[in-house]
Amino acid sequence: EGKRGRIQVFEGTVIATKNREMGKSFVVRRVGTQKVGIEMIFPLSSPLIEKIEIKRKGERGVRRSKLYYLRNKSKRETEKVYSRSVKRVKAKEVKKAEELKKAPKKTSKK
Repeated sequence: EGKRGRIQVFEGTVIATKNREMGKSFVVRRVGTQKVGIEMIFPLSSPLIEKIEIKRKGERGVRRSKLYYLRNKSKRETEKVYSRSVKRVKAKEVKKAEELKKAPKKTSKK
């Protein structure tokens, strides 16, 4: 486009990161129009990438480093995966709070 540059925004879920240091890249997937999945691989050290924004972080309940299994799921099903992990974390917090309430209080004797 000559001297003018164009900024292309690509928003999606990071499903994988590869390599280390200078050769590092990440794969971003989003569901486009007509429910067609679109994946793009971005090199992290590329001068063409101006900035990377994290809109939402993955939850602790997701136990995989590569989320390739999300390719077979619809957008609605991927949201279920994240909501399930949120429920798991909340359940652990509630259980921990109940245990703290039941624990006997320590009294100091001098």
